[in-house]
Amino acid sequence: MDTVRYLQLDVFAEKAGGGNPLGVVIGADAWSDSTMQRLATWTGLVETTFLLPPGNAEASYRVRIFTPQREIAFAGHPTIGSAHAALETGLVPAGSTELVQECGAGLLPIHIDQGRKGRVLSVQAPRARRIEPDVLHAKLVRAILDRTPLGSLSPGFVEGGRRWWIAEFADETTLREWQPDHAAIARLAKASDSLGLCVFARCNQPDYEVAVRAFPAGVGIVEDPASGAANGLIGAWIAAGEPDGALARGYRVSQGREIGRDARIGIRIDVDGTVWVGGMTHTVIDGQLSWR
Repeated sequence: MDTVRYLQLDVFAEKAGGGNPLGVVIGADAWSDSTMQRLATWTGLVETTFLLPPGNAEASYRVRIFTPQREIAFAGHPTIGSAHAALETGLVPAGSTELVQECGAGLLPIHIDQGRKGRVLSVQAPRARRIEPDVLHAKLVRAILDRTPLGSLSPGFVEGGRRWWIAEFADETTLREWQPDHAAIARLAKASDSLGLCVFARCNQPDYEVAVRAFPAGVGIVEDPASGAANGLIGAWIAAGEPDGALARGYRVSQGREIGRDARIGIRIDVDGTVWVGGMTHTVIDGQLSWR
């Protein structure tokens, strides 16, 4: 029976209960792939991560990310949560201002900022690239969005750590009230080998400028409360489509209200198009886990 340290976190939330849960295991250096996968399946969380010694001298630590079904190269909220866990448990020095995560997507810089409300961690998202969609897949997207008022940016297919379809809605009310065809999104995800569809709308609210909803049917999730990778791709899509627009250098995101959450995600976009995705994390459970 192996005993390891286990944390359960709430990521992208200004207070516990608003964001996306994450399980983090520390001390499973000798575990096999199948043992890690079995635990991730058992937790039932969207993702469970394993913090390991780095294999690259430039990295602060290495992380492996598992959904209940399989290992994945990158995801936003597991990255932010894993960095939080590394700081909280002393795996990296508490006074650090920069970290480098080693994962399946490569070496990703993480910036640490002590904000007014608490510590904010931001990861440099993998570079996004536009994918020319298959004609059949584009037809599926049009059918899903049929009769939905859309925004100024055309829908698209983007890859950057993950693969997502992106669409802008005309306004926040349309986004909040939308009742998607989840079976159709699942067919799209399977056909195009993507996570699914994420949609956004521009807002005129005092504490956020963009509202987001994400439907990662490709990994069996109906709706995600806080999506780091999806938000990184949305940021890149906006910056590429409107390089001189009001949102081209960054903005604040609201996500998850439709499923009882209240996630807050910050997007910063550098002049060269580099996208940073950040937010706060809370430790909800910190204890020991016994596993064979």
